[in-house]
Amino acid sequence: MNKFIISSLLFTFWVTVGIAQPLKKQLYNPELNGKVQIADAVKQAKKQDKHVLIQIGGNWCSWCIMFHNFCTQDKEISQYLSDNFVVVKLNYSKENFNKALLRKYRYPNRFGFPVFVILNSKGEYLHTQNSVYLEEGRGYDREKVLDFIKSWSPEALNEENYFKNK
Repeated sequence: MNKFIISSLLFTFWVTVGIAQPLKKQLYNPELNGKVQIADAVKQAKKQDKHVLIQIGGNWCSWCIMFHNFCTQDKEISQYLSDNFVVVKLNYSKENFNKALLRKYRYPNRFGFPVFVILNSKGEYLHTQNSVYLEEGRGYDREKVLDFIKSWSPEALNEENYFKNK
């Protein structure tokens, strides 16, 4: 009887582990061509009148995963990102450093990870954001994150908002 119980428990454990592994979401895919990812995002941004937010990091980066979870769990931030940005998770790891893109965007990796690059709907570089300025304590600060994404949204950079005819 003990052998049966132990065998059953081991079987259940291995089945659970086997099922859980494929379900583990990898935010960053080192196999993707970053240049293609960004080109596709720019096309989509142009059609939808949005900007592109490139989150550079890797599955190895706990702060990268934390930022993703922080944004998806906060309904206002999640909705604002969805309404104003096409978000790209650009991999940075030993499997694919995306060196050409980092060079193109002025070495944003110098700030650590995650780091964010904003492009307009034409694919033109607008801004690099060091994520340390979005942190508070051992996590991200909601107001700082909202201020960052609102400050670099298409609406924030719409000239008509600043030079209206009277």
